[in-house]
This record gives sequence, C-alpha cells and structure tokens, in this order.
Amino acid sequence: MGGSSSRDQTAETSNSSFFTEDELKTLKSEYETGGVAKVTPLIQRKINDFDKTELNIAVTGETGAGKSTFINALRGLNEDDEGAAKTGTTETTMEPTGYKHPTLPNVWFWDLPGMGTKKFPANKYLKVMEFKKYDFFIIISACRFTENDVKLAKEMKRLEKNFYFIRSKIDSDLHSLRKGGRKVNEEEELEKIRNYCVRNMQEAGIPTPCVFLISNFNLNQYDFNLLTNALEDDLPSIKRSIYILSLPNLNVEIVERKKKELKKRVWMLASLSGVLGAVPVPGVSLGCDIAILIGGIIDFRKCLGLDDASLQRLANRAEKPVGDLKAVVKTPLVGEITPDIINRLAWGTAAIVISGLEIALDIIPVVGSIFGAGSSFLMTYKLLTGVLDDLTVNAKRVVTAAFGTD
Repeated sequence: MGGSSSRDQTAETSNSSFFTEDELKTLKSEYETGGVAKVTPLIQRKINDFDKTELNIAVTGETGAGKSTFINALRGLNEDDEGAAKTGTTETTMEPTGYKHPTLPNVWFWDLPGMGTKKFPANKYLKVMEFKKYDFFIIISACRFTENDVKLAKEMKRLEKNFYFIRSKIDSDLHSLRKGGRKVNEEEELEKIRNYCVRNMQEAGIPTPCVFLISNFNLNQYDFNLLTNALEDDLPSIKRSIYILSLPNLNVEIVERKKKELKKRVWMLASLSGVLGAVPVPGVSLGCDIAILIGGIIDFRKCLGLDDASLQRLANRAEKPVGDLKAVVKTPLVGEITPDIINRLAWGTAAIVISGLEIALDIIPVVGSIFGAGSSFLMTYKLLTGVLDDLTVNAKRVVTAAFGTD
C-alpha cells in the first residue's frame, strides 16, 4: 500500500513539472556531463518559451451574432469596462481587431468582420483575414449557421486549423419560449437547438461539427465548460496552459485548473532559482532568490484574479460591490510584498524543508536531484507551493462570494 502511494505521489509531482519526460532525460544527461552550468541554458530556454509564446483566438460570424460580447465575456469584462470590445446590432467590426487579455499580455482575442458583407464578400474574406495567424477559430451564430459559416469552416479545415461552432443567445431563446407562462423543459429544448444546429451543419457538408450552446451573459450555464475542455484537449501544452490561465474566474473548478497550471510555474521559478543560486533570506539560514519569489507571488495572484484590477472586473461582472469580494480575502499576499512577509513565509517553510529534505528530493524527479538538498531550488519550490495553496483558497472564496455558488 505504502509503495503504491509513493509511486502515485511521484507520478503526480512529475506531471506537474513544466518539463516533458524527454526534456527531463536531457537535463539529467547534460547535468551528469557538465553540471549546473550545462543545464542552465536549457532551463532558461524553457522559461523563455513560456514568456514569449502567444495565443491568438479568432472569433467570427455574421453581424449581430454576439462576437464582441463573447470576447468581452472571455476577458471578464462588461461592455462599458475600459478596453472592452465595441458591441452593437450593426456591423461594428470593419477589420480584424485584436483585444489583449487584461492580465496576460501574450493572449489576444481577435474580432473578425462578418463574412458576406459588401466590404468582405466570401472570396475576398478568405484571402485578407490571415487565417494562418490564429491558433483556433470560434464561429458564432445567433440562429442557424449559414452558407458563409460553412465556407469558413471548410477553409479552416483545409488549413488544418481547429474550429468550434457556438450557438449564442441561448438564454434569450429560453426566455422567449417561457413567455405567456408556458412551462418549458429546458433540457429538451436545449437538445432540440443543439440537434438542429448539428443537422444544419451536416447537411451543409460538415460531417462532425462541434456545437456548443452559450449565454454570453452567464458563462456558468449551458456548454461553456464543455467548450473550454474541448479547446484544452486540442491545444499544445504551453498554449493549453496559457489558455487555462486566461479564463475568467467563473467557478471553483476553473480556479483549481489554474492552480494545476501554476504548479508548473512553481517548477519553472524554482528551477531558475536553482541555476542562479541561493540568496540568503534575512534571519533564515536557508536561501532562495527573493526577486523570483516576489515575481512569482505577483504573477500567481494576477492569474488567480486576486489583484485589485481583477477583483474590480469580477465585481462588475457579478454586479456585487468590490468590497464584498475583498472582505473574504484572508491573506497578506494580496498587499505589498515586504521583507517581513517573506521572512514569515521563510520561517514557516524552513522547518518543513529541514525536516523533509530526503523525502522531498525523493518525490521531486530529476530537477530536485540536480540542485540537491538545501538548495535554492528546494527552498523556492516549497515557498511558492505554500503561496499557491494560500492564494487558491482565497480565490475560491472570492468566486463563491461573487456568484453565490461553487
């Protein structure tokens, strides 16, 4: 029983590394022949991959389908928030317009003009939109998917780009059905809409369309989680991680998925700390790189929506006073990161590190073994793991306070 548990723990830790199995083997081999100096460029190159990789998400569809509103929802914004995409019932997008994610500058949402307008007839549209630039496409319709939507999908398939169909304004459809006091079986009606969309696309020549039913004003309902799962499955590892971290905090499940991805950043930052060497923390015999630690805390709280700007956006979205959300945050890590806070973190972690060095190195594969017991790698790893746990608990409290549900 104990041996099985140990293996499970090792596997879990290994899966949370930001290195692939092949990269871990290369690191070990390079270390054995050249020491830390030889693995340093490999680790820094991997970190640069995370920092420089862009994710470009294209959203297209006909006028009035809700493209801009969907982009705002994915960015956690209301239409009157600063930087929000312009919405309207007429075509407001006359050229591809990029909207940067509010906290992840390498994530871009592109609002593409609807195809089939006078300015963008089908044959011209496919040439000028630079399809190869985008990682995947979302095609939105507020009713039925059209001939232009099918042409778009076929072109994307030819270019080997992933695409997903969204049937928007589902909440409006159900509201209309309920007018006059009519009783509505929501599941049956949703299935009718989904089947109609799928049949519509199949008849037009798309054999296995992925159709998701979405409300732009309440992403927690209907198929949004199914959509995000499909996107994650289709993206390569680094872009999948970036996409998950870009999601708005709608429920505790998303917060937990972000934590899993940020655990990989713990490895990344700890590895960087290991190659740079230990910087003593005042009052504590063990050391870590303080600048890396502070940077990690700031990055984690932004990704988990605990910085002031993110809390205000969430409050706006949930229509709650921002003070109500801040009131449930019970950690000093959301304020200024002072030497005193780092000291308290270090003192709390030092005993754990000292008492569990051999166990820790046993379950941290390859990388931990490279840097060794008592290293800056291990101290940074332990400190940031504790930081991530603390911030995750508080992010879940905030989401529950915002939406009144887990």
